[in-house]
Amino acid sequence: MAFQHGLSGLNASSKNLDVIGHNIANANTTGFKSSRAEFADLVASSMGAGGGANYGIGVEVAAVAQQFSQGNVTVTGNNLDVAINGNGFFKVQQADGSAAYTRAGNFKLDKTGDLVTNGGAQVMGFKVDPATGLSTSEAQPLSFPTGAPIQAKQTSTITANFNLDARAQNAVGKAAVAANPTATPPIAAQAAVPPTPASTYGTSINVYDSQGVATPVSLYFLKNGPNTWEVYTDLAVAEADLATAAAAGAGTPLAPTDSKGQLVFDASGKLISGSPIPGLEILAQNPNTPSPEFINGATGVTLDLSGATQFGSKFAVADLTQNGYASGDLTSINISNDGMVMASYSNGVTRAEAQVALANFRNPQGLLAVGGNNWVESFDSGPAVMGKPGDGNFGALRSGALEDSNVDLTAELVNMMTAQRAYQANAQTIKTQDQVMSTLVNLR
Repeated sequence: MAFQHGLSGLNASSKNLDVIGHNIANANTTGFKSSRAEFADLVASSMGAGGGANYGIGVEVAAVAQQFSQGNVTVTGNNLDVAINGNGFFKVQQADGSAAYTRAGNFKLDKTGDLVTNGGAQVMGFKVDPATGLSTSEAQPLSFPTGAPIQAKQTSTITANFNLDARAQNAVGKAAVAANPTATPPIAAQAAVPPTPASTYGTSINVYDSQGVATPVSLYFLKNGPNTWEVYTDLAVAEADLATAAAAGAGTPLAPTDSKGQLVFDASGKLISGSPIPGLEILAQNPNTPSPEFINGATGVTLDLSGATQFGSKFAVADLTQNGYASGDLTSINISNDGMVMASYSNGVTRAEAQVALANFRNPQGLLAVGGNNWVESFDSGPAVMGKPGDGNFGALRSGALEDSNVDLTAELVNMMTAQRAYQANAQTIKTQDQVMSTLVNLR
C-alpha cells in the first residue's frame, strides 16, 4: 500500500506545483486571480468496521480554488483603463455572442467604434439617452460613432448669468439740474447725463437650428427706471426706441416697441420678475430653408435670465450657454469613476453616452476560467446579477488605473519550495518501500 501512498502524494504535489507555476507565470497579468490546490485524504474502509479497520491510502487534490481577493490598483493615466475596487466583474460579449466576465479593465476602441478587451470581446454597459440623461436597464455592447458625426441639435434654451451695474443711469439720460441754494435742503447743480449707448450692456452667443447651422443672437439691456431693465435682441430697434425717448426729453422713460421682456430687481439686487422669457423668435441663417424659419420652430427659444443680478459693480457676464450644437466627430472617450463613458466631439460637446455595467455572483469561486482573463458562469456560480458601479454590493471604479494580479510572488515562491519538499518526501516513501520489498524477496 505504501507504493500507492507515495504515488498519490507525487501526483498531488505535481498538481500543486502546476497551480503554483500558473500563479507565478501570471504575476503581471492584469486582473488575474490566483488559485490554490486544496488536498483531501483517501481512506479505504469497510462499512461498519470498528476502530483500526480504516486505512489511509494517500491524498488527492480535492479542488483548485480561485482566490478573488482584491489586487493592487495601479494608476496608468490611460483614459480607457478602469479598475474595479471591490466586488464585481466587467461583462463582455465574446465573438460567438456568449457572455463572459473579466476583472481586466484595459479596454480599447477598435476601428468600428466598439469598446473591446484585448481579446476582442465587446464591453457591455447601459446606454444613456443624451436628451434625458437616463440610462437603459439592459446591458448592451458599447459602441461609439467613429464613422459618422453625431446629429446636430437645435437650440431650445439660452441661459445667461450676469450682473447689471446698479450705478447706471436710465438709458435715456438725465436733464441738467440748476443749483437752488434757497431750497430746503439746498440743491446743488447737476450736469446733464447723456443717453447711454444701446450697446453698452450687451452680449452675444451662437444658437443652432435643426441642421446645426449657427445663428448669432445678441442681447442688450437698457435701464428704464429704478431697478428696471428692458431686454432687446435687435440693436437697431433698441437704438430707435432710445432715440425716440431722448427726442421727447432727457428723463423720458423708454416706450419699447419690441422689448423681449423686462427685468425687475428688488432693493438688494435680486431678480424678482422677468425670467424666463419664452418664445423668442430667432430667424435661422440657413440658406437651405425655402422660407424664413425660426430656431426651434413655432415654440421659439426660451431665455433663462434667472441668474441675473443688479449690484454696484461693472457689467459682467459670468456664464452664457445654450443647449444646441452643430454636428461633430468623435475625438476622445474617457471613463469616469462612476463608470460613465464620456465622449468628446469636435463641436465642443462632451456628454455621457453610456455607463459601464458590472456583474456579480452569489459564488464567484464557482466561475469557470476560460482564458484570456475571462470567466463564464456555471451552475455553481449561479446567474449573474447586473448593476452599476457603487450600487449595493458592487465595487467602485477607478478610472485611469488597472487592477494588478493578486498573486503574492513571495508567498508563491515559498509555497513552491514547500511543494518541492513534499514531492521529494513522497518519492522517498516509494524508495523506502522498494527497499523493504527487496529485503523480503531476498529472504532465504
